Amino acid sequence: MKDLKEKCKIAVVQGTPILFNKEKCVEKIINSIEESSKKETEFIVFPELFIPGYPYGMTFGFTVGSRQEFGRKDWKRYYDNSIIIPGPETDKIAETAKKFNMYVSVGVSERDLETATLYNSNIIFSPKGEILSVHRKLKPTGSERVVWGDANKNYFPVCDTPWGNVGNLICWESYMPLARVALYEKGITIYISPNTNDNEEWQHTIKHIAIEGHCYFINSNMFFKRDDYPKDLLSKEEIDKLNDIVCRGGSCIVDPYGHYETEPVWDKEEIIYAELDMEKVPMSRMEFDSCGHYSRPDVLQLKIDDK
Repeated sequence: MKDLKEKCKIAVVQGTPILFNKEKCVEKIINSIEESSKKETEFIVFPELFIPGYPYGMTFGFTVGSRQEFGRKDWKRYYDNSIIIPGPETDKIAETAKKFNMYVSVGVSERDLETATLYNSNIIFSPKGEILSVHRKLKPTGSERVVWGDANKNYFPVCDTPWGNVGNLICWESYMPLARVALYEKGITIYISPNTNDNEEWQHTIKHIAIEGHCYFINSNMFFKRDDYPKDLLSKEEIDKLNDIVCRGGSCIVDPYGHYETEPVWDKEEIIYAELDMEKVPMSRMEFDSCGHYSRPDVLQLKIDDK
């Protein structure tokens, strides 16, 4: 492992996206970057699908064997507010990352340039305003599959940063053991998890992954309410059935020993700040290095088609 910059000043945004409005979501991202710059933040992380929000509880009119017109129209609205990478939205975020000399990780609904397929993607920008990586979610979870397609490229990108290699898996991708190993094999020191998981079981999962990979786990979730959905969606009956608080958050940071670096934040918007002690990463691997001295490549091997 290369020498790591000793400290990483990181911000995790537990924010409320402006659902179905990509322009307003980008504006909120820019404002959050500017606000966090006052804390001398070097790396800022936004949740899964922060552009244009996670359409929790919506079926888009899909049932087995049939579709309904109201859902098709709501889906088209979501499609229109998904973004092409690169595009005007990513240009604005890149300019802001450069202005404030900051790494930026943000989850988006990506619209394919050639087809009408959407992907649940995560982008990492450099402080120079470059797009360093775009990761598409390997397998959308459950009914997400009627909205987003399976990743067809950009499976396990990592970014070379002053704090080592940084990678991400989106939400339930982290329940895929081999996907985690694919990142461990690339030597990640910071594991970013943009997600929409606000349950207790997830908190146990992230502690396990931090210990398993002996890396920092950045748990970035949203907070949003039923009232945050646009009032003119045609799926109104579905939305009216949701709880007042749809997603409680729970964003936090776990250190390489499986301890909370920052405690989970629930039921509100907040930017979480921390200074990561990167010396903990190599120190924690003294007795366990999952893809180093504690591996057995003569017995166990992982084949990755990483295109």
